[in-house]
Amino acid sequence: MTSVPARCRHRFPIFERLVYVNSCSQGALSDAVRAAYLDYLDGWDDRGAPWDYWVERSEAARAVFAGLVNARPEDVAVTTSVSAGVSALASAIDFSARPRVVISDFEFPTIGQIWHAQEARGADVTIVRPSNSLLQAGGAEIPLERFEEAIDERTAVVSIAAVCYRNGARLPVEEIARIAHERGALVVLDAYQAAGTYPLDVEALGVDVLAAGVLKYLLASAGLAFMWVRPGLAEQLSPTQTGWFADRDIFEMDHTDYSPAPNARRFQSGTPPIPAIYGGIAGMELMREIGIAETREHVLALTDRLIEGADALGAIVATPREHARRGALVCIASTDAPGLVETLAADGIVTSERDGNLRVSPHAYNTEDDIDAVLAGLERHRKLLRAAH
Repeated sequence: MTSVPARCRHRFPIFERLVYVNSCSQGALSDAVRAAYLDYLDGWDDRGAPWDYWVERSEAARAVFAGLVNARPEDVAVTTSVSAGVSALASAIDFSARPRVVISDFEFPTIGQIWHAQEARGADVTIVRPSNSLLQAGGAEIPLERFEEAIDERTAVVSIAAVCYRNGARLPVEEIARIAHERGALVVLDAYQAAGTYPLDVEALGVDVLAAGVLKYLLASAGLAFMWVRPGLAEQLSPTQTGWFADRDIFEMDHTDYSPAPNARRFQSGTPPIPAIYGGIAGMELMREIGIAETREHVLALTDRLIEGADALGAIVATPREHARRGALVCIASTDAPGLVETLAADGIVTSERDGNLRVSPHAYNTEDDIDAVLAGLERHRKLLRAAH
């Protein structure tokens, strides 16, 4: 059977020049996404203001994302970012009877910032922290018992990341959701570092809200994200952060009242990001063509190879080693992470860094040769690795 990269690598011109292993920051640009942007520009030039068609493109994007997470399109909001979607959701939560919001220490800043901003409206934010250091053997983890202790009958929302952007650790989402629901809390899942790296099924996950964007492993660009809301939940929430595309009838153009859509669309805002929608559809469809489940198995093999090589160099791996506990990115401790990223870039290897660690995030288009190039670079610049003791 043809390998995953053999089916798609040729569609990403960057590999003619660079070793690109930074998909956790930005997916590589494909021929399909470039063509989609040109299609948008051609349509704009040819037809001037084809808004009816552009709105149809927004609906097509909604449907494609819904298919990726096993959801109905009407339960998906099209937003410009995860920040925009979750902020609208947060504005609809009543904290008077249940003030607590539980988040993990693995969250992206936007999640913590959004919920802390609700403290002005009565929210009480609790952060669930790891039981060990990122640099201990096996990587950091947050035991389920810590969520058991933090989530109580006063908890309104449990907001967690599927995969931590700083260390690649996965949280036990289904188990956390079960605990939260037993105690009457809603569960919001930030799946940005997960979407496109392994199959997502909102029913199986058991969460109430799932938000994700397309610029990383869904192979598109910034400016487009989605938020799925459990059927029946949207009608119970009235966001005060809103816009005309959240109205029940956007073409009614009614400025005299507030009449939000009866479904997830009520969490949308203003004019959709049409150029990003073109690119987003192309990226998601390409990722679906490549195969997300196949990509997961391929990337696990690559990251196993990377971890084994880092061990051989005496480096510290700050990412959990068990397949079920890690996403698609691996972090390696450094004495100067920004310097290591810059040095590797000079060698033609594109990576990133967080928390004093080098981040390496292969995807469907990467090969064993790419991983070996990273390891060779780390060996050349071994002085920038923090050594295991």
